[in-house]
Amino acid sequence: MTTMNITLNGHATEVEADTLSEIVRTVTSRRTGVAAAVGGQVVPRSEWDTTVVHDGDVIEVVAAVQGG
Repeated sequence: MTTMNITLNGHATEVEADTLSEIVRTVTSRRTGVAAAVGGQVVPRSEWDTTVVHDGDVIEVVAAVQGG
């Protein structure tokens, strides 16, 4: 794994990761109801394992919540 500085959900963060799926796992252990975007572009879940992240990337990870 590579150590890099990214912006994750609006916060400067140092992470050890190579792929988007590794980044998502640092935010949540959920595998459903989660969406991820790199540089403002939503990445389909089927591509998380092959989407390489780079130093300086801006990544958003959001999870749907139920409530009223």
